[in-house]
Amino acid sequence: MKREGPAIGGQAVLEGVMMRSPKYTAIAVRKDGEIVIKKEENFSISDQYPFLKAPILRGAVALIEMLVVGVRALSYSAGVVSDDDEEELNSRDIFLAVVMALAFALLLFIVFPTILTKFIAGSIKNPFLLNLIEGLVRILVFLLYLISISSMKDIKRFFEYHGAEHKAVHCYESGEELTIENAKKYTTLHPRCGTSFLLVVMVVSILLFSMLGWPGIVARITFRVLLFPMVAGISYEFIKLAGKSNSVLVRLLSAPGLWLQKLTTREPDDSQLEVALEALKCVLSGGDGFVR
Repeated sequence: MKREGPAIGGQAVLEGVMMRSPKYTAIAVRKDGEIVIKKEENFSISDQYPFLKAPILRGAVALIEMLVVGVRALSYSAGVVSDDDEEELNSRDIFLAVVMALAFALLLFIVFPTILTKFIAGSIKNPFLLNLIEGLVRILVFLLYLISISSMKDIKRFFEYHGAEHKAVHCYESGEELTIENAKKYTTLHPRCGTSFLLVVMVVSILLFSMLGWPGIVARITFRVLLFPMVAGISYEFIKLAGKSNSVLVRLLSAPGLWLQKLTTREPDDSQLEVALEALKCVLSGGDGFVR
């Protein structure tokens, strides 16, 4: 039975899982056999400026906020795992980390593909074909990036926790009791996953950028960077729809993103599932962070 309740999202962190409900965020990390959990109340700029909750706009805002939350969660988990007692990242550090992450993504997935397309396309002049080639190059770069990191030992464990996060959310959304035995039977693939979101971003960018023709390289890169928030917003709306709809069309359109998650998720063990479930229980309850 489908559970009626708040939408839950999350991500893997170092040796753990971060879960996020509309009201709370919880980070659960495995350390020396125990689960250390930190919980805090969410803040969104959309609550202060309600117009940011409008369709498409809310997607661009959600992307930035999830980057900030993700950086903080990774920083916290790294501190727990390494026994680092230093203070958490301050606002300046988080801002710099988010800017660097965005800059890396823009260079790798926008600047590099559009420059490479210039050499691949040869004498092709059709703007749509050029944008299509650029989009396919972008997807290929993304696939090669995922394949290259997936063989790293630490990344494999990260992907196992990613799978645990998805199984826990599936268990919750199916209305079952949040136990390891119930959660382990579910798939590691989820339609609202960030991996699927990134693939949708790349497909939407092909369609949107094609409307601008094929200007000079400086104008091309500038337009792509400026339009990225709109691309992210449109992609967010599709992922939101995919998470709610059972229509055949939406399932077909979502399938490539689910296939791609086979690269970014792995089957977790029981201890990893336990961590994900504890993070999930924490955001669904009124309690504070704890060690168990």
